[in-house]
Amino acid sequence: MAQSEASMEKALIKQLTEDVSQWTYRRDITDEASLWANFREKLNQNNIAALDGEPITDGEFNQIQQFMLDVAKSPYKAALWLAGENGEAVIPLTREDASKGSIHLMAISNREIAGGRSSYEVINQFVSEKQDDEDRERRFDVTLLINGLPMIHIELKNQDHPFMDAFRQIKKYSLEGKFRGLFGMVQMFVVSNGSNTRYIAADTGSNLNEKFLTSWVNKKNEPVENYLEFAKEVLRIPEAHEMVGMYSAIDSERKKLILLRPYQVHAIEEIKSASSRQESGFIWHTTGSGKTLTSYTVAKNLILIPGIDKTIFLIDRKDLDQQTSLSFKAYAENDIIDVDDTDNVHELLQKLKNKDRIVIVTTIQKMQIIMKRYNNDEKKDSPTTKKLRSMRIAFVVDECHRTVTPETQRELQKFFAGSLWYGFTGTPIFDENKRQRKGDLARTTEALYGPCLHNYTIKEALQNKAVLGFQIDYRDSLSEDTILTVGEKLGVGSYDNLQVHDKVVREQEVLSAYYKNSGEDIYDSDDHRREVVEYIVNKCAGKFRLHAPQGEAYEAILTVQSIDIAQKYYKLFKEYVAGGNVSPSIKEKCVDFPKIAITYTVTENDDKSIVNQQAMKDALKDYNAMFDTNFALDSLQAYNTNLNDRLARKKGRYKQRKEQLDLVIVVDRLLTGFDAPPCAILFVDRPPMAPQNIIQAFSRTNRIYDQNKLYGMIVVFQRSAQFQTAVDGALLLYSNGGTNEVSAPPFAEIERDFQEALKELRQIAATPAEVENLKGDISAMQKFAKAFQKVDRLSGELQVYQEWEDKDFSDYGIDREQLNDYSGKYKNVIEELKKPKENEPVINIDIGYELQNIGSVTIDYRYIVSLIQTYMPDEDDLIAEPIHDETIDEHITKLGESNPALAGVISTFWNDMKKDPIKYKGLDALTIIETSIEKTINKKIKEFSKEWCVKPQDLVAVINTFQDGDNISLQIDYDAYRESHDGVSKLKYKRAAKDAAVELIKDIRPLRDK
Repeated sequence: MAQSEASMEKALIKQLTEDVSQWTYRRDITDEASLWANFREKLNQNNIAALDGEPITDGEFNQIQQFMLDVAKSPYKAALWLAGENGEAVIPLTREDASKGSIHLMAISNREIAGGRSSYEVINQFVSEKQDDEDRERRFDVTLLINGLPMIHIELKNQDHPFMDAFRQIKKYSLEGKFRGLFGMVQMFVVSNGSNTRYIAADTGSNLNEKFLTSWVNKKNEPVENYLEFAKEVLRIPEAHEMVGMYSAIDSERKKLILLRPYQVHAIEEIKSASSRQESGFIWHTTGSGKTLTSYTVAKNLILIPGIDKTIFLIDRKDLDQQTSLSFKAYAENDIIDVDDTDNVHELLQKLKNKDRIVIVTTIQKMQIIMKRYNNDEKKDSPTTKKLRSMRIAFVVDECHRTVTPETQRELQKFFAGSLWYGFTGTPIFDENKRQRKGDLARTTEALYGPCLHNYTIKEALQNKAVLGFQIDYRDSLSEDTILTVGEKLGVGSYDNLQVHDKVVREQEVLSAYYKNSGEDIYDSDDHRREVVEYIVNKCAGKFRLHAPQGEAYEAILTVQSIDIAQKYYKLFKEYVAGGNVSPSIKEKCVDFPKIAITYTVTENDDKSIVNQQAMKDALKDYNAMFDTNFALDSLQAYNTNLNDRLARKKGRYKQRKEQLDLVIVVDRLLTGFDAPPCAILFVDRPPMAPQNIIQAFSRTNRIYDQNKLYGMIVVFQRSAQFQTAVDGALLLYSNGGTNEVSAPPFAEIERDFQEALKELRQIAATPAEVENLKGDISAMQKFAKAFQKVDRLSGELQVYQEWEDKDFSDYGIDREQLNDYSGKYKNVIEELKKPKENEPVINIDIGYELQNIGSVTIDYRYIVSLIQTYMPDEDDLIAEPIHDETIDEHITKLGESNPALAGVISTFWNDMKKDPIKYKGLDALTIIETSIEKTINKKIKEFSKEWCVKPQDLVAVINTFQDGDNISLQIDYDAYRESHDGVSKLKYKRAAKDAAVELIKDIRPLRDK
């Protein structure tokens, strides 16, 4: 029998409070009043000197409350305040005694962890009170307070439920506005069903994405799932305070709080430990797992170590317009990090010489200039040289092989003799792929930086769902028969003899012979490229997910061997689209597909500079016309930054379809250090790269994005035999043994699984109509729901494979219409299963599962809300102009055709916001609309109850359980009704009330079914 939630709470609190200096249980803090009183007490205790011994008065505490209510409007705003000045969050206070003036009260300090003025308390069953008659009272499970502030909130479900039920409960409470007041300070949510535990950074309900729920692993990368074991590892003191105080970052660009994943925390701890031993080393964290954030946090924490004078984060000049620098700026805006992106070396020198213990982000080129300037005979004995040489510097290097060469590192190590070096890479250089010999310079990562301090490979990242695996298609324009025929014609060997050769050897020999004979690469032809263009444009709808709601389709990168070939591809794509070759079925799914751009390095004095510059001018002209921008050759860096932002879609405006790209053509740009979660596909038309470059390029596609993105999809268009061998070798090298878990299963395996799932579904209900026969049989309905979820999931996987191009669901004995009918029945079954039942057998089924691939979408409610959100002013905005966006108006009108009630609620809010946006600054559009919907529903229920003399709670129960065709059983009060309705018989009244209830349900259902 599953443990009850009450006993789980009790066990968790016992775990948290045992041992010395852990959490103190406060059973007396159960409501807003006691929570505020406790916070007031903590402020008085921790600020005796600032308060001059005089406790906070009621009037002063009212000031404090107003300040805190403003700070706690959103988790992001709370995080900004909590970051404070050098890790200390303070509250301004004007004393009532005017002679005492204004002071600042310390509320919480990340410099006083597990000591000083920090206190740690645990509460449970806190009651979030109703704000009005239409609101609901909610009880929270377990919350951890630091200095009286709720910082970590835990929701528990017993083992009869998936942990996702706890997550959905948090989202629901957030959308209801329950995380307000001091509870608006929560920075971390933990959800568990006892056996499975996850954590996530706090955010508004509409932005909480289950894809970012994180499981904990220990230092050996072993999973920690049990909730009590999780509490031991993560929620103890000092670990819990470190997590929310030190192992977090604030992304000012996306307005989000980020909590580090466990492997990032372990890496930081290992570097701190190594630095205390004065040892260097490197971190091997697979590409896509957040190395930039890890290295940022390492840099931030290293400066806190007394033995280090400065921490310098090195980047290459060419990366200044890339995401590493931009991400650092976004993280560092509210931190002690100094991003030095000027061209003034003198400023950098002054920062190095001053006594401030800061982190400096600068380029390797500037460091070389300073080193050479003070390393010559004339200045080698100067005071500046002596000061620089004596400094204890920790160098942190992201993408450590690209940024610093062995020669440069050796020079810097000689100059800064006491320096420590910490390199970060997703693709270390091993003996198997070591650099070519150059004197006695380092040839591997370990030789360059020292031992590997922590590793987290792609295999482990996949197990922990930190990244996605790869689905690799080899779509060579040269068939095996063509290779054999060409080989025979060129005298490489007879058709029969070549047929039994090793595929890789045969391919190499034939292609080599072709090149010697013609002087050209066999793949360097427009015929080959036209096949590629045709495939990308008309055969990849499933890969791009073009059937998704507007703005939610995926994007792709096409990488080629040279700038010349990139330009040829760009021209062919333009001609293909202009020639009306995009198929009607593609246009039907996405009318403006494909939108294409190109990027490459433009030089000044090379042989092809003029040609390349002219081609880029033409491409920029197309880009400007497509997006109403104004880029030119002299603003190419700004263009690349804009292109990066457009692909990354992290800024609100780029979530709109009209601002999105589908494909960007590159040579090497964007293939390393570029993070764009919507990028799901890499098309490759070039010879195989080195192992580290293969993994880097492939990893542009395997970022977590949404629940439908299952793999990073790779399509290789040439040298398939050689490429497959190279890919297998690279995956083996960088997955720490074995590639099975890294690559997606073959199509035949998914096809077989789908056929079995479909067979299982039909054994339960041979047709959609037969699902009705399951009604009342809870076990049968659960089995049907679980079976249909499997069919839905596998149908989505099938459609991204190359083999799907020539198939349809009819090949498996079912058509899309029937699948959609099953989908409708499934939704009804899920609603029935949500009703509480006693003494029924439990089956492991996710009640909250959202259908991914079956069922058509017209105008998507959430897409409209996301467009509106892009216009919501930021918290710090002082003014905002009235809004004009006809596209949103059109979407709302279109939604009104199928759901006028829902469209009406959205329209009311949108029209008000257009006139006066500033009154909605810092708020969440989805929360506002959901709250408005609930108020609309509650108003209708209240009016109905009053008119027909029905108890509201009885009416709500009927509404929640009603299905088409049901007989309605209302608890009515005929005597009360008769007082205001003379001459109406009881029978007539009952019939009229039931009919009215059906109409009410029809009125309300569209507001909920969205």
